[in-house]
Amino acid sequence: MIQQLTSYIADTWMGGDAAGLTPQAPLLELNIIDSAAIFDFVYYLQAEFGVVVPLSDVTPHNFASIEAIAAMVDRLRSERVG
Repeated sequence: MIQQLTSYIADTWMGGDAAGLTPQAPLLELNIIDSAAIFDFVYYLQAEFGVVVPLSDVTPHNFASIEAIAAMVDRLRSERVG
């Protein structure tokens, strides 16, 4: 999932250049994504990973890095199943 998220971010907001985009890169601090882009990202996550991202999960903490996004998706998947 990390690679898939990295590719999506690079293709959507970085002109396809993922150089330096690590799983821990602070996406918001580096202005790679902004608050408006988060909602586009939510739509992608819902379509691609089959999760529903509640508005309460649309927080800077959950979108701080690729690792944080992956953790949120994993949590939402497990909540859906459980």
